[in-house]
Amino acid sequence: MRVSAALGRSFFERDSVRVAPELLGCMVTANGVTVRLTEVEAYREDDPASHSFRGETKRTAVMFGPPGFLYVYFTYGMHYCANLVCGPDGSGAAVLLRAGEVVEGVEAARERRGASISDRDLARGPARLAQALGWDREDDGRDMIGAVRRGDGAAAVSAGPRTGITKAADTAWRFWIPGDRFVSPYKRHAKAPQAEG
Repeated sequence: MRVSAALGRSFFERDSVRVAPELLGCMVTANGVTVRLTEVEAYREDDPASHSFRGETKRTAVMFGPPGFLYVYFTYGMHYCANLVCGPDGSGAAVLLRAGEVVEGVEAARERRGASISDRDLARGPARLAQALGWDREDDGRDMIGAVRRGDGAAAVSAGPRTGITKAADTAWRFWIPGDRFVSPYKRHAKAPQAEG
């Protein structure tokens, strides 16, 4: 698998909806594990599903900071999820890292995820991905410049509604590599309004 130079700050200093599909096939390295990204979701400040929609808070401050940093949040009282901050400083935008394939450090990822976890499920889902990479709330605000590199890229990209949200549920800002077995299953939130159209 070909891995090229690290993505610079300027890559992330763009609209998250543009950045997100370009992250597919990229490699993210942390704590001895490298994941090839297969699925991501974009969020912006003008997006009612985004944590930044109601403005900057102590929890969301990193989302409003410079691009290329890691925004980590705690969800369901048990999981961490990780995002790469995008857009110009102050824009409140990020890309959620939804799923990927562990391509280096499989044993380290399995120690964090569990001995019986299959290779396919080590990072297939946002909480699993964060756990495989060893991220938690202490990593909120970590500079990721130098840790995200282009890989072989994605030959094709699919877009569709985001997973598990109740607001703007049909906004097609989830991007994935079609046919890739490391993409997570789509799950519409039970409380989301009827699908549009």
